[in-house]
Amino acid sequence: MRQTVRIRTARPDEAELLSALALRSKAHWGYDAEFLAACAAELTLRADEVEPRRTAVAEAPDGRLLGFATLEGQPPQGELGLMFVDPDAIGGGVGRLLFTHVRETARAAGFTRFGWAADPNALPFYEAMGGRRVGSIPSGSIAGRVLPLMELAVRAATEERPASRGAGG
Repeated sequence: MRQTVRIRTARPDEAELLSALALRSKAHWGYDAEFLAACAAELTLRADEVEPRRTAVAEAPDGRLLGFATLEGQPPQGELGLMFVDPDAIGGGVGRLLFTHVRETARAAGFTRFGWAADPNALPFYEAMGGRRVGSIPSGSIAGRVLPLMELAVRAATEERPASRGAGG
């Protein structure tokens, strides 16, 4: 029987663990130490950022952190700031759970869309999740590197229900 992964709100005291997870996840794609060092600041989540960045974690039944994601900004348009899955959990549905959580959180908060800069290796995943490439954006860490710019439209929770029609309408 497959054990259930739980998505929950991250705690500020987990920021260091999540930052290390982000670097491990990035390294999964074969980037060298110099590249990872250049990305380290951009992939670091500070304790005082956990709550304002709406950080969610995927937690295994044994308490291990399997991944995390942030939904940033204010409605109507936000950003998927960080989303990383531990290399041991890649391909196990954790990314799908996190992305779905971000989409539902965005919907509930009143966002109409959110965007993000995608690692080129993750592009097929994001496209499978409904993301649409809308352009390119320079990397915040590596000079001359360009990343796919993605976007997902989100229907507001109030748009989900059909309008009620009165009698005779």
